[in-house]
Amino acid sequence: MKAFLDTSSLFKLYHEERESEIVLGVLSNGVTEIFLAETAILEFRSAVWKKVREKQIDESVGMQIVSYFQADYENYQWIRLQPDIINMASNLLMKYGRNGLRTLDSLQLASALSLKDNNECVFLTSDDLLRSLFKKEDLRTV
Repeated sequence: MKAFLDTSSLFKLYHEERESEIVLGVLSNGVTEIFLAETAILEFRSAVWKKVREKQIDESVGMQIVSYFQADYENYQWIRLQPDIINMASNLLMKYGRNGLRTLDSLQLASALSLKDNNECVFLTSDDLLRSLFKKEDLRTV
């Protein structure tokens, strides 16, 4: 089985928080490949610095989390920001912008949709809006 993780779910692999066990449970259930949007590299670092700013973690822990993620890059299948992904994200913004879809989530959704025809893929997000859009686009969620 394959899994697509948006950054909200990816982060739970590196920092224990609510729903971390759910993500780990899904991934330990026969997932052989994990797909990430290329934007996850930036979003992940942004999430770390947000945790540091909000004093949920200290800076040294944040730097260690980033280091662990970087060390794992080769373990992931990356969905690159190719023109077709950007065009699809643009169309998704026109379709779901009134629902609150924003730039980076449109790129996550477009990246996920590039895997839509793969029946053995599960799509994970901890973001309520993105999860609802995954469902609207008939992506298999948990």
